[in-house]
Amino acid sequence: MDEGFAASQAVAPPAEAQALAERAAAAMWGRDHASQGLGMRMVAIAPGRADVAMTVRPDMLNGHAICHGGFIFALADSAFAFACNSYNLTTVASACSIDFLAPARLGDVLTARAHERTARGRTGVYDIDVVNQRGEVIALVRGKSHRINGQVIVP
Repeated sequence: MDEGFAASQAVAPPAEAQALAERAAAAMWGRDHASQGLGMRMVAIAPGRADVAMTVRPDMLNGHAICHGGFIFALADSAFAFACNSYNLTTVASACSIDFLAPARLGDVLTARAHERTARGRTGVYDIDVVNQRGEVIALVRGKSHRINGQVIVP
């Protein structure tokens, strides 16, 4: 584990940073028709962290009657986006990789839990665990971020 990450998690984020993360997430959520359309919901937000959940619907099943991997990836990508934009600095994905570990089935409630591993300069690395309602790990995702010009919200 990155020592900077471990140290940053040992102390609760300052109230101002938490409030900014919440405002940035609310602004992004209001414009995020993709996540809303897939029935996602924000579970938690903090500086460098985000949990987003989604229930697997019939229209998300593939030919094997399990959740299509693209929907699992979309959930992880949304949590990644909220986590890396939680500092109110406009940030996009530059790369992602996913390992599917177990199937998700109709009615499963999946939660993507994104957390920052490291952020330096304009780049960051985030790990996202996707778990079901029983806490079983469905997928592991690593995302690399790149900060571009601008802010999510103008303070």
